[in-house]
Amino acid sequence: MPHIVRYRVLLLLAVVGAFGLARSGTAQILPSFGGDRAGTSGFQFLKIPVDPRGAALGESAVSNSSDANALFWNPAMASLADGPTIALSAARYFADVRLQYAAVTYPFGGSGMTVGLNVLSMNSGSMNVTTEFEPFGTGETFELIDLSAGLTIAQSLTDLFSYGVTAKYVRESVAGVSATAALFDLGVFYKVGTTGAQMGVAVRNFGPDATVGGEISRTTIGTDPVVVESDFESITPPTTFLLGATYDILPAGSTNNLRVTAQLNNPNDNAENWNVGLEYVWSSSLMLRTGYRFGLEERVVPSLGIGLATNRLVGNLRIDYSFNTLTRLGAVHRVGLNIGL
Repeated sequence: MPHIVRYRVLLLLAVVGAFGLARSGTAQILPSFGGDRAGTSGFQFLKIPVDPRGAALGESAVSNSSDANALFWNPAMASLADGPTIALSAARYFADVRLQYAAVTYPFGGSGMTVGLNVLSMNSGSMNVTTEFEPFGTGETFELIDLSAGLTIAQSLTDLFSYGVTAKYVRESVAGVSATAALFDLGVFYKVGTTGAQMGVAVRNFGPDATVGGEISRTTIGTDPVVVESDFESITPPTTFLLGATYDILPAGSTNNLRVTAQLNNPNDNAENWNVGLEYVWSSSLMLRTGYRFGLEERVVPSLGIGLATNRLVGNLRIDYSFNTLTRLGAVHRVGLNIGL
């Protein structure tokens, strides 16, 4: 067996073995709080994957997203693109909730510096106000509106190593009450020479607790039938540590390319879990993807996705689609458009 082939096989086995040990009860990389912290953070929309490619790979994209979608997964990878990139995506989430995402990155010459902007929004649409006295509606309506806007600075220090930082404003509002926070994403990326392996580490949604303001009235049984609530507790952001590895089983640049991904997730509001993904690329124009998330309820069916790319139009154009489903909540369809100029 040639030395380079033997080296790649051993590297692949090491990556898979490391992630297998990470899930075992006696060899976790980070402490798992599990049920002790479940449901203790807010701004849950920040954890929903925005791009079809990452969602199709079982959300294991912290070490392999090189377009504008890198601003969501790992800001360090925003510096990997050769030119400006644009990403647009939309998803119809559960209960007709709408999720939209837009991002753009722009590199600055030979400095290795890249600047990025991204906006994420989620809207529930109009919903009827119901009470225990009027379960079919009071005639009033409300809606949930979530918004995140971020500015990213990333830099490639060498052709193998880069870092990135995102500062973002986050707002969550519903029925006259809103919470705002300033959060940060930090990330690093490392490519292991010409071995076909690369690694990414990111800390997402890190920052102080959010302040909550506004007021909401509720109907009660008692001497005062209407109570106005205006005193709320602060909200903890959903900070998550991500550690991922990617390995090209088939050489990059060939007609056929096969890539395997693995990722360890350690959130502050749930148990440690990990994801795996597989992406096949034919002639840089057709992409087939699948992935799976371990350690999570409802996730029993692998995610699936497809991508179509061309460079005959304006720049490099790629259209992505993904399908994810949960046992009881149902399916989520995502579509995305990526442009490299």
